[in-house]
Amino acid sequence: MSEVILTDENFETEVLQAKEPVLVDFWATWCGPCRMLAPVVEELANEYAGKIKVCKLDVDQGMNTAGKYQISSVPTLIAFKNGQVVFQAGGLQSKDALTTKLNELLK
Repeated sequence: MSEVILTDENFETEVLQAKEPVLVDFWATWCGPCRMLAPVVEELANEYAGKIKVCKLDVDQGMNTAGKYQISSVPTLIAFKNGQVVFQAGGLQSKDALTTKLNELLK
């Protein structure tokens, strides 16, 4: 698994202080669409290895961080660049749509 598992404790170091762009998958174990999105997120993590860091945050384990970013439904994907939110997408996303957004991050 090439995704980084996030917690409230490591979020700032892994995401906000990262040198590369970061895609964070806010998810929950009880969420069906999250489980459907998981293989797509894992594929993206492998395809963008070394260019974009892909992380997962279980909202039930990282409630403070989920609250800070006002995550009201899962899955929610947020991309960060230089510690700033660049885009946010809620719900099940297609791999094509995510690839387009990630390629824009690298420009």
